[in-house]
Amino acid sequence: MRPLTQLGDLIRVRTRPLTPIPEHEERVLALFRNRAELKKAYSELQEEVHRLQDRVKQQEGATSRVQEMLQALESRLGHVETAYPALVFYQLRALWQQGRETIEQFVAELVRQQEERERRAHFAEVNRRLFARRKTIEAQLRSAETQLAEVRERCTVLEQKRARLTRFWHYFKRRSVERRLAAARAEAGAAEQVLADARAAAGQLEQEPAPEFEGLSVDARRAINIAAIAYGEVLCVRLARTKLVMLAKEAASRREAFDGYGERPECEALIAQIGRAREQITAKNNVAQDVKERSERLRQVARYRNPADTAPTPESVAFSDDPIEPGAVALPNVLAEDIWDLFRVLLR
Repeated sequence: MRPLTQLGDLIRVRTRPLTPIPEHEERVLALFRNRAELKKAYSELQEEVHRLQDRVKQQEGATSRVQEMLQALESRLGHVETAYPALVFYQLRALWQQGRETIEQFVAELVRQQEERERRAHFAEVNRRLFARRKTIEAQLRSAETQLAEVRERCTVLEQKRARLTRFWHYFKRRSVERRLAAARAEAGAAEQVLADARAAAGQLEQEPAPEFEGLSVDARRAINIAAIAYGEVLCVRLARTKLVMLAKEAASRREAFDGYGERPECEALIAQIGRAREQITAKNNVAQDVKERSERLRQVARYRNPADTAPTPESVAFSDDPIEPGAVALPNVLAEDIWDLFRVLLR
């Protein structure tokens, strides 16, 4: 008995409930947890401070560069011999910017018109398919209802006929009617399932969301890009008797003005020429016809690297068949040389 008593004492000791943690120890644990969380938050704040300091330094560097450019410009404008080349430089940059903005507005209008047409065509096709599916499902539903009604009516007739066969000499007839009734009931069950499936298909069709318009097709984007390239060519043709296109391209690639435009008389002549060129760029007379003719030529010669490309290869859309008039400069390949920043304008 004594070993059993000792075993019982041991079990009672081991099953004794755990002593609760004193309150002051819980506070110490809470303080340690809070300290760890505060250290983590402090580390994250330090990293954020370093990132912000780096951004401030970058911004200060950019501001310093802008201030240096403004000081250099002020210095140039303060002297007649350097002020006029600076005016020509910024006039050329404005000419380049105006050409790009003109093509951008043209492309934006084409995109708006084409998206409206393709969106209408998309929803018309969706409605046509939906109507055809709804018509098919409604025909299936009517057929299933008619079949079920016929089978149920046959079951009713057979049940009435069986109810009249109550005599003992009707035994074999009643067995035959019951077999036919069982087959009719099985057919009715199948017809009910067909009807339920048809109703489920009709409900699912009504709950299906309409497919969204996914945007312009590849063919549409190609056509718009071809028109944009044609517009760029038209602008170059209008300025073909001057060197302003290449001068504007060179100015757009520089960040600061330079003294490469001659003395004051040459600069004044260039400024007047740039003013006339800007009027020619913004003029809308015969633009639509010129762009249409050049677009037709470009569509015939344009080649693409793969079926998903929307911009043609630069070498395929060169001015190969444009005659050079006497006194005119050679027309550039507007896509290959990125005239008017076409690569920023073209749709992807």
